[in-house]
Amino acid sequence: MKNYQALGIGMISIFFLGSINNALAQSYEVYDQEFRLKSRIEYDQISILGESVRISSANQELKLLSKDYKPFISLDGSSLIAYNQPWIVVKGQNGQGVFHEYGEKIFPVEYDEIQTLYSLVLAKKGNDYWVYNNSDKQTRFLGNWEEAKLTTNGQVIAKSAEGFFLPLSITPKKPHLDVKQINENFLVSKQTTGLGLINREGKYILDPIIDQMEYLDDNYFFALEGNQYMLIRGREEKVDIKYTSYHKITLDGDLILEFVHGKLRRVMKYDGILLDQVGMEKVVPVGQKHFNVFLRDKKLGLLGPNGWQVNPVTDVEKILPGSENLFPAMNAGKYGFINKSGNWSISASFEEVRGFSEEIAAVKNDGLWGFIDNSGQLLSPFQFESVSDFEKGISIVKKNGRYHLLNKSDFLLSETSFGRISRGDENYFISENESAFGLLDPFGNELIQPKFDELRREGKDRILVRLGDKYGILDEKGDFLLPLFYKSILFDHGSSQILAEYQYQAPPIPVLPESNKEKRKRLGS
Repeated sequence: MKNYQALGIGMISIFFLGSINNALAQSYEVYDQEFRLKSRIEYDQISILGESVRISSANQELKLLSKDYKPFISLDGSSLIAYNQPWIVVKGQNGQGVFHEYGEKIFPVEYDEIQTLYSLVLAKKGNDYWVYNNSDKQTRFLGNWEEAKLTTNGQVIAKSAEGFFLPLSITPKKPHLDVKQINENFLVSKQTTGLGLINREGKYILDPIIDQMEYLDDNYFFALEGNQYMLIRGREEKVDIKYTSYHKITLDGDLILEFVHGKLRRVMKYDGILLDQVGMEKVVPVGQKHFNVFLRDKKLGLLGPNGWQVNPVTDVEKILPGSENLFPAMNAGKYGFINKSGNWSISASFEEVRGFSEEIAAVKNDGLWGFIDNSGQLLSPFQFESVSDFEKGISIVKKNGRYHLLNKSDFLLSETSFGRISRGDENYFISENESAFGLLDPFGNELIQPKFDELRREGKDRILVRLGDKYGILDEKGDFLLPLFYKSILFDHGSSQILAEYQYQAPPIPVLPESNKEKRKRLGS
């Protein structure tokens, strides 16, 4: 039996002077990882923001706390706005301010707005803006602007009646018609001459001469200058023109096609030609960076990010991305599986299929799912309303409106069913019945029955649970390490401690009846 010495709320003697009735105070019990009570903290409100950041907000006064939860720096505010590592943005009576997580005051609590991003802090007061750079520990006044914002590539876009400006760039007074952030590396600038690319230093790596520019992914762009089409990769000092053509190139999501003399000729990838094929009729996306290529000789192939995944074959209507060298394919309205050469490994006899996982695939007939192996042998009959792919030997299946776990080793259903099962971290499963949650281990064994309003694993043998407004901690045997008693429980990973918050209510001070003698004395008789 666990000795809950912390629960001895009755053991804590707290005395109040004055006429305080039913006073409430937030208090914490501090435990180590073995759930030994280390200390108690009284009359505080603690938030754990990160590995090394702990804040007290008691009495609407924000303070940074040490690892032993002692205040060592006042944050001059009454409430926390945001913590964007390493910046702590606070709000006080006179506005907003920001501190470094180590306690250094960057801007006092007197600004209208604070923006933070990586090493930069942007502060606004009225229409005046200042920026602090943590790299050189310098604060600069940026001027008076209608509005300004930090960008993910480390610049500031500022707007005035004259246009858009980049006050941190090497040309801070150069106006732009528009500036848009693209990713953490580049901005797109619009000038009267066209569009250009600007790097982290605020320098043009592509002069503003482009008529049309579309961001693809990573640092790749699709561009059109006059009648010249280009695929461009942005680099730190200059762009790399990966492909250029005067033939028409179209862009539709991931699908980039080149037409030569009006006929479809090439399928492109971001940095050049993916497929150069005569006789293509059309290309249809069937998954991320996967395409069905239809040829004029009635053949169809599956094109992947690096080329053909299934060579063009006849008698196939659709090919989907696959796994384990088998690809779902359709013929005459039914699905089966083909190999890379386009030969049928499993005949097309199913209404619907899923890809192979752990040498097993889910297949559907008559509206119900079953499972087959990679030879096409039926492992489980068609009996499930929904299924998931096998992971670590287990699939989540639904039968007769209830969810079970199905084990790959024997294809036997778990005896216990639930209203819902979700796969959690480290292959544990969250079970649910009528909005109550429980826990199953990676093998499907029930650790905790569904009876809690909230349940979350916080590491090995540590399960946080809530029932009503009370929190506790269970181990994986279902035994309580901390009982269902606490208002909240915080896991401080930086100090390897656990804070259990409870609400202390002071007992009312009894009022003793007056004697007749005291009454006469008080009334002056």
